[in-house]
Amino acid sequence: MPQPSDAELARIAQQLRVDSIRMTAAAGSGHPTSSMSAAELMAVLLTRHLRHDLARPEHPGNDRFILSKGHASPLLYAAYKALGLVEDDELRTFRMLGSRLEGHPTPRTLPWVEVATGSLGQGLPVGVGMALAGKRLERSGFRVWVLCGDSELAEGSVWEAAEHAGHEQLDNLIAIVDVNRLGQRGPTRHGHDLAAYARRLKAFGWHTVECDGHDVHAVDQAFAEARSTLGRPTAVLARTLKGKGVADVEDREGLHGKPLKHPEEAIEELGGVSDLRIEIQQPPAARMLHAVRSGHLELPR
Repeated sequence: MPQPSDAELARIAQQLRVDSIRMTAAAGSGHPTSSMSAAELMAVLLTRHLRHDLARPEHPGNDRFILSKGHASPLLYAAYKALGLVEDDELRTFRMLGSRLEGHPTPRTLPWVEVATGSLGQGLPVGVGMALAGKRLERSGFRVWVLCGDSELAEGSVWEAAEHAGHEQLDNLIAIVDVNRLGQRGPTRHGHDLAAYARRLKAFGWHTVECDGHDVHAVDQAFAEARSTLGRPTAVLARTLKGKGVADVEDREGLHGKPLKHPEEAIEELGGVSDLRIEIQQPPAARMLHAVRSGHLELPR
């Protein structure tokens, strides 16, 4: 399947928003607005930059993806639907007892989830460990992508991880920061001041790229720059709007963790329900697939 055009990517992002709204409306709980801000980031990452064999989640050459802002799980599950991993009917089971689609993603029920997230500030430290193992031990050439929220950057664990990543020159680690300006209790400390985040990360030896997180072309270029940067980790700082695309909730305070009051109207505003499908590119054959995982030797097939 050829890569989707920018216009098609924009439509995919809208589908991710719509499905996030549908899931949280059915559950009566969840975080739709936090999911909506990162829709373009997820769409571009999956279709153009992540390298992963979905049929073999344990493939040592797979890129790793960590949704550090685990409360935005509707976005992840909407992406799984677009990838054909989750059926549309299953989206209605979000947050229900016994459902695979738990409030926060966990590998207990979904093999494509690398690590359980939800306690904010943990995704990047875990990603640093994975990137360090990939670079020093496994040497299979995979990258680690971590999608963080700007509010969780208030956690000290994030900056401890950032310092260590810079010291170890982990150029196989890419942090994507969804700078949507709003946390659970209101505006974040730095709001949309991307330069403030960039200064701090650069102090720890990171390369930074700033972009409009709702411009799929700009996001694509930012991710490409991150992949080509050598000798240091990269942070893509994306300016976004919480609740993007729905006038009633876009960039508004006091709506964190709440389903939309008028989901049907919001879905119509976003273009309606759709069933677009996407594909992730396979890991390159050139990656060294000699790493030992799960206690056995896995070789290329």
